[in-house]
Amino acid sequence: MPPVPSGLRRIGLCAAGILMLGLAAGLAQTPPPVPQDDVQRLYDRSCASCHGSDGKGRGPAADALTPAPRDFTRGMYKFRSTQSGSIPSDDDLDRAIAGGMPGTAMPAWKGMLTDSQITALVGYVKHFSPRFATDQPAPIKASQPVPPTPDSIDKGKAAFGALACGACHGDNGTGAGAVTAGMKDDWGNDIKAAVLNEPWTFRGGSTATDIYLRIKTGIDGTPMPSFADTASDQDIWNVANYVVSIARKPAWAMTADELKAFYEQQRKQDADDLVGRGRYLVDTMACAHCHSPVDRDGRVLPGLKYAGGQKMRLVVWGDVVSANLTSDNETGIGRYSDADLKRAMTRGIKRDESRMLPFPMDWPSFAHLSEQDQNAIVAFLRTIPPVKNQIPPPARPGVVAYLASKFQMLIGGKDYPIVIFEGNAGSAGSQGGNPAAAAR
Repeated sequence: MPPVPSGLRRIGLCAAGILMLGLAAGLAQTPPPVPQDDVQRLYDRSCASCHGSDGKGRGPAADALTPAPRDFTRGMYKFRSTQSGSIPSDDDLDRAIAGGMPGTAMPAWKGMLTDSQITALVGYVKHFSPRFATDQPAPIKASQPVPPTPDSIDKGKAAFGALACGACHGDNGTGAGAVTAGMKDDWGNDIKAAVLNEPWTFRGGSTATDIYLRIKTGIDGTPMPSFADTASDQDIWNVANYVVSIARKPAWAMTADELKAFYEQQRKQDADDLVGRGRYLVDTMACAHCHSPVDRDGRVLPGLKYAGGQKMRLVVWGDVVSANLTSDNETGIGRYSDADLKRAMTRGIKRDESRMLPFPMDWPSFAHLSEQDQNAIVAFLRTIPPVKNQIPPPARPGVVAYLASKFQMLIGGKDYPIVIFEGNAGSAGSQGGNPAAAAR
C-alpha cells in the first residue's frame, strides 16, 4: 500500500479528533440516571418540607401554605393532559416540576435541578401511589385550535354564560358577583376559583391551549368539572379564546394613575367581602403557623388549627404560648369585642390589660394595616368554629436568669433562637416535651 500523504494524514487525525469531541459532548449532554438512594435524598431535600417524606402533602410547611401541597399517595392530579379521573402522563409531571405552579409555593425547579434530576423525581413521585403501577394515562383527544377571531371571542363569551362559568369565576371572570362561595377540595381544604383576568396566576398555564385543556379535562379533586361531555370542542376553544381576551394589565405594567384606580376598585370589592379579604390576609401572613400547636415534624395537631397552644421559648424573656383565635367563649376570642381584638392585634394590649412583647406576635407591623383590613381580619376570625383550649399565661424568667441571659446576648454576643416545643401547651392536650427540630 502506498504511503498516505502527510497532509491527508493530518486531515484524517483532525476529523477523528472532532468526531471524538462530538461523541464526548453528546455523552455530556446525556448524563446517567440518578441512583435510587440519591433520588430519595433529592426528594427529601427539595420536596419533603411541603409534600412530606411520605408524600401525603403534610410536610412541616404545609399548614402555612395556600393552596395546600399535593397528596401524591392518591394519584389524583389537577393539571394534566389526560381525561378526567386519569393519572397524568410523565410529561405532565415533568412540566409541573420543571415549570412550577404560578400563584402557589411550588417553584419552577428547572435551572435549579438538572433534567436528569427532574426525570428522577417524576419516577419517585409516582411510586407513592399504586395507581401508576396499574393504570395507564388516558390522553384526551384534542381538536385543532380555533383562531382567536372577534367572532370566536364573542361566541366564547356567550358559551361562558351558557355553561354558568360565572357562578364560580364571577362576572367576566373577575371573581366579582360569583354566587358560589366556601368551596372545598376533596381533601377538605378551602379553595377559591381562579380569577380569570389574571392569567399570570393560572397554575396550568395561560395560553388558549392550556385553558382548553383545563376546560376539557376538568381539575380533579375540585368543584371544577370536565366539560368534555357537556360542551362541543368548538365551544371549548371559543371559551378559551374569550378567557385569553379578558386578561387585564398586571400591576407592574400600569401607570401611577392606573394603579391608583385599580387599587381603589379592589378596595371597594374587598369591602363587599370582608370575610374573604380577611381569610386572604390571615393565609398570607401565615397566622396559623404560630397560632396552632405542632407535632415533632412541625405539622399542626388535628383539630387544633387556630386554637393556639404553640409554646415558644424566648430564653431571655421566658416562655410564651400562642393565643386561641377560635370563637370559643371561655378560652378563645368569643368574648372579645371587635375593638378588643383590634387593640390586641395592633397595640399588643390584651382584654385583661396585660401587654404583649412585640415578638413573636408582631403587633407593631399589624398597626400599619388599614382600618378596613383590620376589620376584615376580625370578620374572618369570627367565622372560625370554637375549640376549647385553655392557654396558660407567659412564664417569665427570674431576675438572675434574665440578667444572665442578657449578659450573654449583649456582652457575649450569643444569639438565642426562638425554640418551638412540640405538642399542645393548652389544656386540650399535653404540655409539650422536647423542643421541635425547628428553631427560629
